[in-house]
Amino acid sequence: MMRKYRVKINGMTCTGCEQHIDAALTRIGATNIETSFQRGESVFEIPEDVNAENLGQAIKQANYQIEDIEEISVQKLKNIEIDNKSDYDLLIIGSGGAAFSAAIKSIEYGAKVGMIERGIVGGTCVNIGCVPSKTLLRAGEINHLAKANPFTGLQTSTGVVDLASLVNQKDELVSELRNQKYIDLIDEYGIDLIKGKAKFVDENTVEVNGEKLSAKRFLIATGASPSIPTISGLEEVDYLTSTTLLALKKVPRRLTVIGTGYIGLELGQLFHNLGAEVTLIQRSDRLLKEYDLEISEAVERVLIEQGINLIKEATYERVEQIGELKKVYITVEGKKKVVESEHLLVATGRKPNTDSLNLSAAGVEVGKRNEILIDDYARTSNEKIYAAGDVTLGPQIVYVAAYEGGIVGDNAIGGLNKRLNLSVIPAVTFINPSIATVGLTEEQANEKGYEVKTSVLSLDAVPRALVNHETIGVFKIVADAKTLKVLGVHIVSENAGDVIYAASLVVKHDLTVDDLKDSLAPYLTMAEGLRLAALTFDKDVSKLSCCAG
Repeated sequence: MMRKYRVKINGMTCTGCEQHIDAALTRIGATNIETSFQRGESVFEIPEDVNAENLGQAIKQANYQIEDIEEISVQKLKNIEIDNKSDYDLLIIGSGGAAFSAAIKSIEYGAKVGMIERGIVGGTCVNIGCVPSKTLLRAGEINHLAKANPFTGLQTSTGVVDLASLVNQKDELVSELRNQKYIDLIDEYGIDLIKGKAKFVDENTVEVNGEKLSAKRFLIATGASPSIPTISGLEEVDYLTSTTLLALKKVPRRLTVIGTGYIGLELGQLFHNLGAEVTLIQRSDRLLKEYDLEISEAVERVLIEQGINLIKEATYERVEQIGELKKVYITVEGKKKVVESEHLLVATGRKPNTDSLNLSAAGVEVGKRNEILIDDYARTSNEKIYAAGDVTLGPQIVYVAAYEGGIVGDNAIGGLNKRLNLSVIPAVTFINPSIATVGLTEEQANEKGYEVKTSVLSLDAVPRALVNHETIGVFKIVADAKTLKVLGVHIVSENAGDVIYAASLVVKHDLTVDDLKDSLAPYLTMAEGLRLAALTFDKDVSKLSCCAG
């Protein structure tokens, strides 16, 4: 009878170290050895009569030190019944954050994993989402500050932006990170990469390039793509999406953005900062209506003061293109209006990539928007098939996708039956000042039956904002009025995304307003605003000395 172990080992630095460990384990009867110096571990099977002391001595004699020993029980592997009847233990469709997280976790359990990708390895975030947009956003911020810095005595200026050069630099960064974080890991972990488009033949089989592949378990992690609204004439117009906008080589003179979600706001402000005249159009009467009112008002004030045109409560009549000129015909407050620009960005949300998967053949149910429906364990309506990431239309955030992928590995391969816990998810919109939020808004807390108490702290009460000469923004804390447990934190400020991690821990671990008050916050950091917002529940912080509580 064999037992399977994962051993964390200190001291490995190269592939030669792996060979030393493999030789030492082989001498005591270990088989199926997989040692990785990069992960600092070895996974293997040994006979029952080899105890931990024998194992430790073998490793020590090879001049290494055991940090931790974990037995991977038969129960953990019971769900996949690893054998040679299927091509793979886990076959993943997609190659983004959820896919790689699930693959790595599954391989750690000893599974054979295949990954099918019809396009570029790495998914949305590294290729066309987070990485390219955030590096260009930083460039835009620098250009904006060079044009209009808030300090007297500083003479800064900027010329015409060479967008082609910026895009080339962006592309180099994307390529580097795609290789480091995705492509290089394929060989490192022994993942079988299959290039092509997958579709289900039945619940046990997919077809790729005319070849049928079977698996014990499947993960669908195909992500999402831009959703295009139904507006008369739009199909005949050369509009841009978030993907194609980031490939432009010249800053447009004018840019119209349909949609004011996080994508529309980020990319709209980016091109404004690079020198374009930007107009944002939305149907709603309030910007960011899913956020608290104070957040919406602060962001709207920022956009207007920066010189971005914002049109609310618009009804779209039609869109047309004359030469290179795009015209958006709208009605606002009963009046007809035409917005003209050289480029038109459509940023009205995203749709799941499920159309070509032939999900009905596998018995996988979808929702109203063709998103894959999953339960608390990331399983679809077919218990052999899991789904994770944007294809489920859950929170479309890469770290959520990666978390879900890890749960799939634990459940589909490890047999752990872990529940997804998405109750506390920090989210950031990377405009300047940025928007960060975690937990419940005031409205959501009321809907859940809480008696709510809130504090709202204007950024002009935060010392860091004062020394920056950037005081438009807000900190808001939503708390249970009875216990003062913090239910949500919402911020508009520079570095709000960095501050929100601390707030996430507060919400996750049921800390209170008093806990925040009693914690030390470093002076002249934006994080101090979190503590000052807590003090605002029962004090006027404008009447406190610096650092006083």
